[in-house]
Amino acid sequence: MSADSGKHFFKQAGWLVAANLGCGLFMFAVHPIASKMEAAEYGVFLTLLKLFILLGIPASGLQAVLALQTAMAKEPAARADLAATVRSLMWAMSALWLVMFITGWLARDEICATLKINNPNALFATLGLGLTTLWLPILRGVLQGRQEFAALGWTLVIDGIGRFSMVVVLVMLLHGQAASAISASLFSQFVAVALAWYATSEVRTVPGGTFAWRPWLAQVVPLTLGLGAVIFISSADTLFVQSQFDRELTRLYGAGVIVGFGLSQFTMPIANVMFPKIAGGAGDGQDAALRHTLLGTGVMGGAVAAVCSLFPELPLHVVYFRNPQELLPAAPLVPWFVWSILCLVLANVLVQNLLARKRFAIVPWLVLIAAAFAGGLWWVQPKLGGMEPMAAFQLVVQVLGAACVALLGTAVWFTWGKFKV
Repeated sequence: MSADSGKHFFKQAGWLVAANLGCGLFMFAVHPIASKMEAAEYGVFLTLLKLFILLGIPASGLQAVLALQTAMAKEPAARADLAATVRSLMWAMSALWLVMFITGWLARDEICATLKINNPNALFATLGLGLTTLWLPILRGVLQGRQEFAALGWTLVIDGIGRFSMVVVLVMLLHGQAASAISASLFSQFVAVALAWYATSEVRTVPGGTFAWRPWLAQVVPLTLGLGAVIFISSADTLFVQSQFDRELTRLYGAGVIVGFGLSQFTMPIANVMFPKIAGGAGDGQDAALRHTLLGTGVMGGAVAAVCSLFPELPLHVVYFRNPQELLPAAPLVPWFVWSILCLVLANVLVQNLLARKRFAIVPWLVLIAAAFAGGLWWVQPKLGGMEPMAAFQLVVQVLGAACVALLGTAVWFTWGKFKV
């Protein structure tokens, strides 16, 4: 890759990082407002945000596969097939969401009891978010594959602006609780979907084409399992904590989660620039894209993690500037979270690199690590009741950290080690 192409790569990555940063800043700005809810309601809100991410696991491989297919759709026939694929997937994801919504509605009492949700409307709004989280990867995958990073970035920025604006109205002005805050997220996601829908109209409206399910599934299943394992590891701990601890305490764990989320907002988007370049490239171009991505992710993520480790109260002061004293007890969790998430985002880069090259041998190992993470949470669960809350929270984060380190080590091994296949 030439110096000019490297400069162009970092320009594109810089915009996505800026877009994610803008989105993240507005989403961070939600929390000083949302944290003024009742303590228990804020914990519920943080938990439902993670549940909304987990609902998107069935679509976790779609953005990567659509990005790959879009990047390779050079001929008219391929473009028609791409359009047919997008249309079919939108219908399929809508049908899947309907099943998920009905299942959640039928099990609403059990879910609300487990996650300590007082207002079922908060759960219903989260289930509504399931639809947008299944649609957006399809549309964003097309934008990513066409390397239309401007539009892709704006779908992120508008999501953040919309969520913040509606939280101001529904929570600050109208004094809503978790259900109102989740409804704000639902509004912002639909605005992001509308923008992505408009930006992909040229692709979606190509007539004709066929959607070959079987060969397409052969690609999406390993991608969904691989990326879904990463998503599970990044999100399941919050639901576990909400189910195990008093509603008044879980927001302290959630405060640490938000700091880790902030680090990922700085670094995850660089991999989105990398994926279509590796999928559509070859040889030295692929390797250069991987090097640039690892460099950008490692430098930026490492700097943020180092600052948060040296000054663990600083990010809490930044995020919760309206009432930092109430959440400063979460500071001991911050270093554990940031280094765990740094391992996770570096692993995500290597996993996306392997999946873009269709090197799917790592996928069973990713699923195994995710299962081991769930097993680790189950193993420590009996010990938590006899521990001080912050010590118990730290034990949970340590289980998360172990899973993230295992994820990174496995990705490194499959990228450069014996299992380079």
